[in-house]
Amino acid sequence: MVIRLLVSVCMMCFVIMVGCQYDASQGEIEQVSQYAEKWKEEEREKEQSLDKEEHYEKHSLETEEIENNAEKQYMINQTNWLVEPIGDASDQVVLLTIDDAPEQYSVKMAEILKELNVGAIFFVNGHFLQTEEDREKLRKIHELGFEIGNHTMTHPNLSQLSPEEQKNEIVELNLLIEEIINERPRFFRAPYGVNTDTSNQVVEDEGMQAMNWTYGYDWEKEYQEADSLAEIMVHSPLLTKGANLLMHDRKWTKEALAKIVLGLKEQGYDIVHPNMIKSR
Repeated sequence: MVIRLLVSVCMMCFVIMVGCQYDASQGEIEQVSQYAEKWKEEEREKEQSLDKEEHYEKHSLETEEIENNAEKQYMINQTNWLVEPIGDASDQVVLLTIDDAPEQYSVKMAEILKELNVGAIFFVNGHFLQTEEDREKLRKIHELGFEIGNHTMTHPNLSQLSPEEQKNEIVELNLLIEEIINERPRFFRAPYGVNTDTSNQVVEDEGMQAMNWTYGYDWEKEYQEADSLAEIMVHSPLLTKGANLLMHDRKWTKEALAKIVLGLKEQGYDIVHPNMIKSR
C-alpha cells in the first residue's frame, strides 16, 4: 500500500514537471484555438441561414479563393484613410494593418490571424530584412497569405530627406521585397504618417497606393499591455465603418491580437481582406 502511494505521488510530480516545461507559446496557441473555435461556431450558425452559393459569395475568406476569384470591392479614401466600398459591397468592415514587420513577433501574429481566418497588411521595413533569417520570416508571412506593404528601408521621417533619398527609401525596398517574395508591394505607408510631394509622386510612379490609418494605440504607454490594448482597440470612439486599424510588431499587440479580432467581430464588423482593396 505504501509503495503504491509513493508511485502515485511520483507520477503526479512527473506530470507537473513535464507540464511546466511547455513554453508560453503553447498557451497562446491553445488560447487562439479557443477563439477560433468560438468564431467558427458563430460562422456555422450563420451558414444555416444562408444557402451555399450566397455564403460563398459573401462570407468566404479563404486566401486561395480571394486571390483567384474576388474582384476589388473596396478602395482607400485618400483624405481620411477609411476603407470605402465600391458599389454595393458591405460597409460594415475594418482593415487590420501591422507595421514594423518582420521584427520579432510578426510571424506569430500572422499565424494567429491565419488561425482566425482573417487577412491583414504587414508593412515591412528594410532594416528588418538584412539577414537570411529575416528574409525567411517575410517569406513565411507571405506564404501564409498576407499582403506585404512598403514601410521604407530605414523608417525615416521623409520630410527630413532630400528627394533622391526619399525615392531610394521607397524604391530600394520595393526591389528587395520583390527579390524575396517575387512580388512588389501594392501599398505604401510612410513612417509617422508623413507623406510628401516627392513620396506621393514616387508611390504613384511605382504603381502603389498610399495608406495612413484612422487609429491605433499600441505605442502609447497606457496600452502597452494586452488587456488594455484589446479593450481600446475594440471600444475606441474612433471605431467606425471602414476603420483602418494600425498595430505594430510588439509583444503586447501579439498577445492582444486574438481578443481584438474576436471583439471586432462581436461588434458587428467583418475584417476586410486586403486582396479585395483596389490599388492603382
